[in-house]
Amino acid sequence: MDSLSQAALGATVGHAILGTKVGSKIGRLAPVWGAALGTLPDLDVLIPYGGVVEDFTYHRGFSHSLFVQALVTPLLVWLAIKIHPQTHEHKLRWGAAILAIFWTHSLLDAFTVYGTQLLWPITEYPFGISSLFIIDLAYTLPLLIGLGIAAYVGWNSRKARIASVCALVISSSYLAWSLVAKSTMKSILQETLVQQNMNVYAVLTTPMPLNTLLWRVVAINDQDYYVAHVAVWDSPESVDFRAYPKGEELLSDIADQWNVQRLQWFTKGFYRAELVNNEVVMTDLRMGLEDSYVFNFAVGKQVKRSADSDSTDRSENKESSENGNVSIEPMVARRTETLRDMSRLPLLWDRFFDNEVSLHPEPIISARSAPEVSESE
Repeated sequence: MDSLSQAALGATVGHAILGTKVGSKIGRLAPVWGAALGTLPDLDVLIPYGGVVEDFTYHRGFSHSLFVQALVTPLLVWLAIKIHPQTHEHKLRWGAAILAIFWTHSLLDAFTVYGTQLLWPITEYPFGISSLFIIDLAYTLPLLIGLGIAAYVGWNSRKARIASVCALVISSSYLAWSLVAKSTMKSILQETLVQQNMNVYAVLTTPMPLNTLLWRVVAINDQDYYVAHVAVWDSPESVDFRAYPKGEELLSDIADQWNVQRLQWFTKGFYRAELVNNEVVMTDLRMGLEDSYVFNFAVGKQVKRSADSDSTDRSENKESSENGNVSIEPMVARRTETLRDMSRLPLLWDRFFDNEVSLHPEPIISARSAPEVSESE
């Protein structure tokens, strides 16, 4: 989730739990502590992990682990009491506040599509419910309003604490609604996939920017990926999937490379590969719009093959990524930037009221279909 939301959540949780007993002794510093601690886990972005793929896939790792956060909480309780010795008798309240701030941070991140390693080091699996966009004012505004009311009536008053608790209830209710919306989306898509006779093995649903009413859907099979934009009130018959090549064949020569395997794992299979300026670029399909994806990594380069190596490869019955004259070799991964097409964003509002409004760019290939659907996520 974005930094403002996490800081607001931390401040609200901290103020609600520390309450008047601790708040009366440290004043407005209670929400300040909360905001600071609510921001702390995301500072792992400042750690250099050794490469762009490492930085991408280790983010939200150990710093977001529920276990690590529980282990460091006593140290931070000690630090808080060292700074505010007048609150020594409230160790347990400090501990509850700090742990709650950390855990709500990680759990909120898990509602987005990126992936959060909640159970590190037991597993590195990046949990991602993908029911909330990374920035959603409908979630953040109640927290900010609650903090504003608390500041207005006085941080140490009972009314201020009630305002913080109410803000948490409202924002948490919105999280619950996002799960309902996602479930509704799954129901629509189950019928759509059967009606359109699509052969896919995984389906991702994630909200489009700033809302939980209009969703982006990505379905994949071994050859292609399919994209649709669906509102929670759309009928299964109205869903318009567009198909694009996944480019899996470009990875055949470098399939054993760590960067490739790591991106395949982290994206949970929702990636594409394409040749751009003689480089193989892997793109995370979970974040962005078609032709405007956020995370793109060059992981291989196309090189001409010599006659000798070409002959050797044929004798060993190896397949080339493109043809008999070129091959793909690994390279030091680097992040590539794409020009973001923002022209479609104003269409989001129009799409709410008219499902004939298309958010697709021009389709690259026609959809392929086959008789079965195996799984949806």
